[in-house]
Amino acid sequence: MSHGPKQPGAAVAPAGGKAPAQHGGFVVAVKQERGEGPRASDKGSHEEEPVKKRGWPKGKKRKKILPNGPKAPVTGYVRFLNERREQIRTRHPDLPFPEITKMLGAEWSKLQPTEKQRYLDEAEREKQQYIKELRAYQQSEAYKMCTEKIQEKKIKKEDSGSGLMNTLLNGHKGGDCDGFSTFDVPIFTEEFLDQNKAREAELRRLRKMNVAFEEQNAVLQRHTQNMSSARERLEQELALEERRTLALQQQLQAVRQALTASFASLPVPGAETP
Repeated sequence: MSHGPKQPGAAVAPAGGKAPAQHGGFVVAVKQERGEGPRASDKGSHEEEPVKKRGWPKGKKRKKILPNGPKAPVTGYVRFLNERREQIRTRHPDLPFPEITKMLGAEWSKLQPTEKQRYLDEAEREKQQYIKELRAYQQSEAYKMCTEKIQEKKIKKEDSGSGLMNTLLNGHKGGDCDGFSTFDVPIFTEEFLDQNKAREAELRRLRKMNVAFEEQNAVLQRHTQNMSSARERLEQELALEERRTLALQQQLQAVRQALTASFASLPVPGAETP
């Protein structure tokens, strides 16, 4: 049986696979083999991608910190962590922070109920004290002024955002809004470039001032540390001198008592009666 020459467009069925189906003189490729290649490459690319760090949970609001307000209490578990963390860090100085937290978590889970209840009771007492202080703080003038300032900032932020949106949507000039008066300057003009140069010069000046203030702050911190160490040294010397003075007073009192006892039996000259 003779075989004709192979056509250049004919497809050969792969070993172990299905033969391609013929339809109207055209070869229909098997989709399964085409899909396996990209899946493997996609798997490798997914494995090479670094794990993204988790940020703040979406939809969860952060607690607002009240200036000059009472310090928020911590839970019993956090109190346990704060108490034991330094001990673990001293015992294992090379251990990273996540491992320390992991060890403390395991230790907390194995802690006796009586010991665990001690931390929980302390946290509850601190919580009740915080509630009392918070109620007293909410009745003070400082809290009222703080809430008024926060409300004013919120209103200003909303007004500035609405003004910017009106400017972008309605095509109004920046002069209509005090917060965006710089929009009056056309881009890439002499006035615009001069204004940018002036702002850059101002930024450079502020950076230099910031560096100078940081250096002064570092010098003041060193002076503060030196003064603190000198104060501690003087306090130690004062305590030592006080102890020496006390010892000398005791010795003086002992000498006085010895002299009084020695001269008690001796007659005083001129005190005898004829």
